[in-house]
Amino acid sequence: MNRQQHHHLKLKTSTKIMLWIASLLLICSPLGFYFATSQPNKPIRTLPETAPKTQDSTSADKAKTPETTETKATITASGDMLYHYVVFGGAYNDGEKRYDLDNDFEQLATVMDRADLCLGDFEGTINPAYPLSGFPMFNAPEDVVKSIQKAGFDVVDLAHNHILDTGLEGLNYTAKAFEKADIATIGVNPEGQNDILIKEINGIKVALLAYAYGFNGMENNLSQADYDKYLHDLNMEKVAADLQKAEELADITVVMPQLGTEYALAPTEEQQSTYRKMIDLGADIIFGGHPHVAEPTEIIEKDGQQKFIIYSMGNLLSNQRYETIQNYWGERGVLMELELTKKGDKTTISNILPHPTWVSKEPIEGVTYTQDGTVNQAYDYQVYLAEDYLPKGRYADQVPAEKRQRIETAYHEMMALLDLKWPESNITESPQTTSASSDDAGKTTTAITGNTSSSTVEKAGEAG
Repeated sequence: MNRQQHHHLKLKTSTKIMLWIASLLLICSPLGFYFATSQPNKPIRTLPETAPKTQDSTSADKAKTPETTETKATITASGDMLYHYVVFGGAYNDGEKRYDLDNDFEQLATVMDRADLCLGDFEGTINPAYPLSGFPMFNAPEDVVKSIQKAGFDVVDLAHNHILDTGLEGLNYTAKAFEKADIATIGVNPEGQNDILIKEINGIKVALLAYAYGFNGMENNLSQADYDKYLHDLNMEKVAADLQKAEELADITVVMPQLGTEYALAPTEEQQSTYRKMIDLGADIIFGGHPHVAEPTEIIEKDGQQKFIIYSMGNLLSNQRYETIQNYWGERGVLMELELTKKGDKTTISNILPHPTWVSKEPIEGVTYTQDGTVNQAYDYQVYLAEDYLPKGRYADQVPAEKRQRIETAYHEMMALLDLKWPESNITESPQTTSASSDDAGKTTTAITGNTSSSTVEKAGEAG
């Protein structure tokens, strides 16, 4: 094939290809038109368009600013842990060579396990150099620390009238025993340390302070220098200085003071004026102790925020009960649960829930213990959440009817006494029932007025 023939063949082939493409376009065009117009309801999937960022969309994409970030944390606090000898005496496990108190607080777990910070009040000392004892000079075995740790307590208040029962060495040993178990202490200065305890929970800094009204005269054995070095009393000039410093360091300040009249169901004028003064000076929350019975709550409005006072949380664990002091209120306490909310640089109380508690005391069959040469029946002590024993409560059917009724009465009378005026609490109560501790059936407020004098209690040998 010559050069001219090859060119002619190439041109002919190209012409055929162009005619084939043109025919294909003529055929496809009406089909494309048909499919595009004959199915109008079929959605057309497209990639989202990226709108140009305005000032608002740019701000939305940024991380939340401190002014809009909101964090929450929950704290709990409870009443006096008062270890009378009978509370731990029968719990000795000879095989393990220790006092087995592991179940004392296990029923509080439903509340304490969900808290970010759990505060307790240990009233007594731990000093192995002294004999174990209960009232009037409290000295518990170190095994109590393990029980308190297992319960989930993060901080214990040691500012109370029994902290010098075994001397300064007892104060220091007690604080060290808790610190070895990773439980911080407040209200005393072990080895002269004097820093304000700050606990940070979920980005919220909580300052913790504690003070005692006195030390049962045991402070007279100290020099003034040691008194000032180790103890926190209710000297309001010192309290004011602490509160000012706490306000600079923390988002919210909690105070656990010891003051009031034992076994009185209402605060004294001194309690009211002192605790309200603390609020004026910068405290946000007051968890009161010492009376060994509960006392009412109070909400104070300050600077547009609500501050909280409970004048006394009663006993968490002790042998004070109707059978020993002829007063039902000694076996009752309250576990307070507070929610804190921080938004920007402002931290407030956003919810308050009281959980009444009750101390169960049951004989341990076939077990005794010896104290001062006397053989005694051993008992198992447990702290109950009273709400669990209300009708349809999770343990309501696990105790005898008479005991359950006593717990239910304790719950209703406690709620009436506390008189919490906090609408967000969402507290649900069961129907009123016959009171086991009052002659007036069904009246939850009538039994509140009764109490036992301290002289009667001391004769019973069970005072705190």
